[in-house]
Amino acid sequence: MKGDDDMPLSMAATGEENIIRRIGGKEETRLFLEKLGFVVGSVVTVISEASGNLIVNIKDSRVAIGKEMANHILV
Repeated sequence: MKGDDDMPLSMAATGEENIIRRIGGKEETRLFLEKLGFVVGSVVTVISEASGNLIVNIKDSRVAIGKEMANHILV
């Protein structure tokens, strides 16, 4: 990755490994994402994108999240 420019997960290229730098949003949003495995320092890969949803690989699991949620995950 280039520099220190954090970008939302929704902008990440498909198939590229990214490290979660920060989780934004309300506390309940952050807790929800944390329960799914989205924690700072974790590696996350976008597998595919369909109908505004992202299929991502996080901690050996595939998870579908909406673009809205993906915008809170900065990589």
